[in-house]
Amino acid sequence: MKKLSHNEISQNRSTLDTLDTVNKLPVYVILNSIRSNYNVGSIFRTSDGAMIEKLYLCGYTPHPPKKEILKTALGSTESVAWEYVSDPKEIVTKLKKEGVKICALEQTNKSVPHYNLQPADFPICLLVGNEITGVSQDLIDMCDLSIEIPQYGIKQSLNVAVAYGVAIFEMRKIFDLQISQPE
Repeated sequence: MKKLSHNEISQNRSTLDTLDTVNKLPVYVILNSIRSNYNVGSIFRTSDGAMIEKLYLCGYTPHPPKKEILKTALGSTESVAWEYVSDPKEIVTKLKKEGVKICALEQTNKSVPHYNLQPADFPICLLVGNEITGVSQDLIDMCDLSIEIPQYGIKQSLNVAVAYGVAIFEMRKIFDLQISQPE
């Protein structure tokens, strides 16, 4: 086993010029009222890694060009399509009309484990809420489903950027399996 150099890794990666040819994950993400610039930057970087369709920053979520976001995102604000929209309900309504399922990353009385999503759930919009209060009830009321990451310790949740990473890469896995095993 030999560690790959940066140049070796880069040979198999997309560039800003080739992003139009990439098979994007049919997932839209709404970040609603995230407080931390660093969490937002981390979510940008993870969104690039999973190659999501689009990221919507809503409420009081900070957005580029804040230096803390740019530092943590490491250039992914250029490779991830994103938009700031004040009211997340506007985006939820728009995506629902386009046939996109709306899914809260939140513990609810009807949430299922994040790994229980099905290929039929795509395209999907993942709604991620505030670090302290999570996804608000008025937005949950607009959702088709909710997923949660099972917790086995004393704490009841993960950091929002970590939880997003776990959920989005599980979505990537489910979607990629669907593509590799056509019906």
